[in-house]
Amino acid sequence: MAEILDWQADDSKKNPKGTKKVDDATSAHPGRITTINGKTVILDKDGKPCRTCNSFSTFAAAMGTGAGKGNSPSTSSSFSSAATAAATATALTAAATTVPDTLPSDCPPDVEALGRGTWTLLHSLAATYPPSASVAEQNQMGTFMRIFARVYPCWYCAKDFQGWMDRDENKLERYLGGRREFGDWMCRAHNEVNKKLGKDEFDCSKWEERWLSGWKDGRCG
Repeated sequence: MAEILDWQADDSKKNPKGTKKVDDATSAHPGRITTINGKTVILDKDGKPCRTCNSFSTFAAAMGTGAGKGNSPSTSSSFSSAATAAATATALTAAATTVPDTLPSDCPPDVEALGRGTWTLLHSLAATYPPSASVAEQNQMGTFMRIFARVYPCWYCAKDFQGWMDRDENKLERYLGGRREFGDWMCRAHNEVNKKLGKDEFDCSKWEERWLSGWKDGRCG
């Protein structure tokens, strides 16, 4: 899923100490954004760098173990909680452990690895959704997607996805009648993220070839 912080530029609300604080109305995590070792870092609800909200390089730098680990960090403002201050102190005093530039395959996922795995799951769900779904099947998928949008491990990604789903033109209930409509809805959701990341948009007329039947040239078997 791996959204960029598109709402950062639009959010003019700051707490008294200047640290941007995300509206918690639709998110379980009142997260914060700061700068550590020259990196913009997303923090979790405890004020610690969020592994599933940041790229591996950003997380490693924030923890003092990656590129830029020796730099003196600057913060966007003073932190308002003891937990956040403690997390920052940990990052500053972390041992100078050498870590690779990219995420090892046997390490916990960063925001990018989590996003890739998530889209594989979601597109596969759409591809195996019934061509004509019963009321019960529509209710089950609707419930799953609403829960998914709230429990996704990257809190700011979850908030962004909830906002997209809340738009009138994206109301999920309209697209749960069958596989074709649901698959197209999922493709549009993915393209929304692609646009924010500066990536090419996928041709949604070909989503079934990509995720269900395989490409017409036969390379998928």
